Amino acid sequence: MVTLPTSGESQQWVGQPLQRREDARFLRGTGRYTDDVPHAFALHAAFVRSPIAFGVIRSIDVRPALEIPGVIAVLTSADLGHATLTGFLDRDEFIKTAMPILANERVRFVGEPLAIVIATSRYIAEDAIEAVSYEIDEFDPIVAMDDAQRTPQPIHDEAPDGVLVDLRMFNDDELEEVLATSHVVVDETFRSGRLQAAPMEGRGCLAEWIDRDDQLVVTVSTQLPHQVRTGIAQALGLAERQVRVIVPDVGGGFGFKAVLGREEVAVAAAARILRRPVRWAEDRLESLTASFQGREQEYTVRAGFTEDGVLTGLAADIRCNIGAYSAFPFTCGLEPIMAATEFLGVYKVPRYASRSRGIASNKPPSNAYRGVSRPQIVMVMEGLMDRAADRLGIDRVEIRRRNTIRAEDFPYSGPNGITYEPGSYLEALELCAAQVEAAGWRQRCEEAAPGFIRGIGIANFSERNAYGTATMGLRRMPMTPGFEVAHLAMDASGDVTLTSGTCSAGQGHETTFAQIVADRLGIAPDRIQLRQGDTDLTSFGWGTFAGRSLVIGGGAAAVAARRLAVQLREVAAQLLSVDADDVELVNGHARVRGTGASISIDEIAKTVHFRSHLLTDREEYLLESHGSADPSGMFSNGCHAALVEIDAGTCAVQVLDYLVVEDCGVIVNPLVVDGQVRGGIAQGIGATLYEEASYSPDGQPLAGSFMSYLVPTAAEMPPISIHHLETPCYQTETGVKGMGEAGTIGAPAVILSALNDALRSRDAWLEHVPVTPADIQRLLALPTKMESS
Repeated sequence: MVTLPTSGESQQWVGQPLQRREDARFLRGTGRYTDDVPHAFALHAAFVRSPIAFGVIRSIDVRPALEIPGVIAVLTSADLGHATLTGFLDRDEFIKTAMPILANERVRFVGEPLAIVIATSRYIAEDAIEAVSYEIDEFDPIVAMDDAQRTPQPIHDEAPDGVLVDLRMFNDDELEEVLATSHVVVDETFRSGRLQAAPMEGRGCLAEWIDRDDQLVVTVSTQLPHQVRTGIAQALGLAERQVRVIVPDVGGGFGFKAVLGREEVAVAAAARILRRPVRWAEDRLESLTASFQGREQEYTVRAGFTEDGVLTGLAADIRCNIGAYSAFPFTCGLEPIMAATEFLGVYKVPRYASRSRGIASNKPPSNAYRGVSRPQIVMVMEGLMDRAADRLGIDRVEIRRRNTIRAEDFPYSGPNGITYEPGSYLEALELCAAQVEAAGWRQRCEEAAPGFIRGIGIANFSERNAYGTATMGLRRMPMTPGFEVAHLAMDASGDVTLTSGTCSAGQGHETTFAQIVADRLGIAPDRIQLRQGDTDLTSFGWGTFAGRSLVIGGGAAAVAARRLAVQLREVAAQLLSVDADDVELVNGHARVRGTGASISIDEIAKTVHFRSHLLTDREEYLLESHGSADPSGMFSNGCHAALVEIDAGTCAVQVLDYLVVEDCGVIVNPLVVDGQVRGGIAQGIGATLYEEASYSPDGQPLAGSFMSYLVPTAAEMPPISIHHLETPCYQTETGVKGMGEAGTIGAPAVILSALNDALRSRDAWLEHVPVTPADIQRLLALPTKMESS
């Protein structure tokens, strides 16, 4: 026993900008990604992919490929028992369709896998692809959403009109009358282009059948280890215990990996059939043209306003191009549902009705790309605000101010059936506007050099995140995500191992989870090791998506840490002969309040493990605890502003400056939060000005490399100023809210707002992304409002 000072605060780790412990290995090149996992005897897989967007498969001949030295097998759908993945919603508005692991009977997009070649090297496997021949009777493809009405051959026979999900939500019989009597009705159509997440690390996997364990071990780059296990087990007819999924470091996910890909199942099936390890790594061409995509959407909206600029009602017709199949497990209903239910954002809208459809096309399936419809709905709502302000002659900030949900309105229930927890919607708007004024942005606009035009944009929004089972259950998925469970174990040295069903894709979990646990145990974060991404070692969980990991997974860890802290205090109380209520955990010690008597936590751990005979009345041996969390879901919020410049000569757009006000509740690590915001903004800038997965009328992908699919670089990034507000979440033990998608959500809306401000002298508006130099050239060629009059 030692004596510590009787006063003095314990180190508080939550809120500290600790350097991410993961970064050391990432920056030094010692990270371990799926393709880094060694296996001396692994075979290599490559996929024969369809060059045709839509057609009937008449034959596939693999025999020439099998004659190539080093080719071990070439498998088609029949060899896999015509295995499928089926993601569906148990609701009448949803049409259930299956996605074959390898194309069977039909091909439905360019790049769809027809067969899997297994060889002793990747080079041989890639060469053997060319030896596989096939006959496909080609149909006219459905590329744009309107094509389904003009093409006689449907993509899926179950959906003759091409609509796989059709949601008519929040119908309001009085809405049409309200709009008819509104002072102004803004009637517009907004569109967003198709995107690819483009993570640094593409998809990949290594599968091996282990006879001793009667188990298929799959190392894979994913955000959802347990759901990958479930999907593989279902597709291959295995019990879940027969599939072990291991996730090493993941080089970016962004929702792109919140899904089980058919290639991963095919590789797993090949390993089981051949009883040999098989590996596959997606190349960039496959990633850009044959993997999951998202966000190709169209919004036809009508919004009514009073003479004072107050919203009276809103009607929306939403169409999402969901590609050829319904992804597993979240389905093709993901984008339509989230667009319709979360459309209204931070604004009070008395009347609301929507129809939201997912329309099939001969393109790769859509998936949960970072933000999932929120970048689009915010772009639409902010566009409506700018348009109404222009028509009514009201300042753009003022019209937002008049319609924003205020502090006294919480908890606010909207016509979309959602109850919003407290946030700082108006406060964020006011702070953002004040910072723009203080930075002199309007003066900078006036000081633009000849031949350059500048504009300022603003976007106020909310980010619903960390959906629990109560909320996810409303979607009627057969697998309802939500809860998380955490397990803590302190070893004899006093170090702690935390296991969680969440799964980091680069967000800094090893650092932030440790900060939460450290505060509750009175030890340093470097004494805590996080274990994720192994379905045999971790509790069942739902992975990482929708800003849930630190909120729900971290919340479960906080509960487990609180319970372990109780055990530590009880043991310390016995050893110090005091009441447990008088013991506090401070700076690596259990200290008696008021006396200074203490014992180190390391000594407590040794005693529990090695000298348990000294302890009486303990019902449990060791130092272990569990915790769980399942909040219903919450809302972060933010306000963005951007200063853009248009070069009238080249029609190029540059974002000169960017300002963020962010409220994600209690901030565990400001460094991590700011990094997430900046990364999200980079993706948002890309979606607004550069990126589009475009297709020819015959369904051929036109963006097969980074020469044609343009992602922003450091040169395109503006300086970003970030300001924080904190409205703690009352649903969680930590007060944390999710924030991983905020940067991506706000950026398209604010940049489009800034461009329209710069072009306000023209009688035209930009209502789509991405905005290209050709779009700018077309608008600059229009007469100004003064010239038109």
